[in-house]
Amino acid sequence: MNSTKKSARMTGFLYLLMIATGVFSVMYVPGKLMVRGDAAATAANILASQSLFTIHIVNQLFSVLFFLSVVLVLYFLLKEVDKRLAVLMVILVLIQIPGGVWSVMNQITALELLRGEDFWSTVDRPLREALAMSFLDLNGKGTNASELFWGLWLFPLGLLVFRSGFLPRFLGVWLIINCFAYVTISLTGLLAPQYSDIVNTIAFPTLLGEVALMLWLLMMGAKPKSLVDAASAGG
Repeated sequence: MNSTKKSARMTGFLYLLMIATGVFSVMYVPGKLMVRGDAAATAANILASQSLFTIHIVNQLFSVLFFLSVVLVLYFLLKEVDKRLAVLMVILVLIQIPGGVWSVMNQITALELLRGEDFWSTVDRPLREALAMSFLDLNGKGTNASELFWGLWLFPLGLLVFRSGFLPRFLGVWLIINCFAYVTISLTGLLAPQYSDIVNTIAFPTLLGEVALMLWLLMMGAKPKSLVDAASAGG
C-alpha cells in the first residue's frame, strides 16, 4: 500500500479512537451521572456507579493521548503542504493538553470527596457533595473554554486539507466551518449560557466535519503522492 494512503488510514484509525473516547467522556458519562443543579442526586449517581466514573477518568487520559497521536500523524501527513500551518495546528493542540490533565485531576478530587475516605471522613457529607460539585462544575466551565481551542486547531487543519491535493476539498471547507461552530458554541457558553442549547442544536451538523474527515481517512485513505504530483504536473 502507498505510504501516503497507509499513513492516512492510520490517522483515520487514531481519529476514530479519539472521537470515541471523547464522546464517551463528554456526552455519555455526563448524561448518565450528572444532574444539573442537584448535587445530592449527582453524588448518589456517581457513588452508585463508581466503576463507570473511574473508567471515565481513565478514558479521558487515553483521549488526551489519542489527541496527541492524531495531531502528530496529521503533521507528518500534511507538513509538505504548508509546514507553517502544520506547526500552528500542532501548537493549538499542545495548548489544550494541560487542560485535559487538569480536568482529570478535578474529577479524581471530586470522587475522593464523595467517597469521604481518610481525612475527608471528618467533613460533613453535604459540604463534601457541594465541594465535589464545585470541581465538576469547574470541569463544565472548562469544557466551554476548551471548545474554543477544539475549534481553532481545525482552521489550519482545514486549510491544509483543502490545499493538499490528496484529500477532497469539501472536507477542508467543512473543517473550517466546524472551527467557527466550536468557537461560537464556546463563546455562547461563556457569555450567554442561556442560549447554549439552541446554538448547540443549530450547530450540530457542522460539528460532523471531523467525523467526515475520520471516515474518509479510515475508508478511503488518500491519493498516492505520485498521482497527485502527476496531476499537478499535467495541470
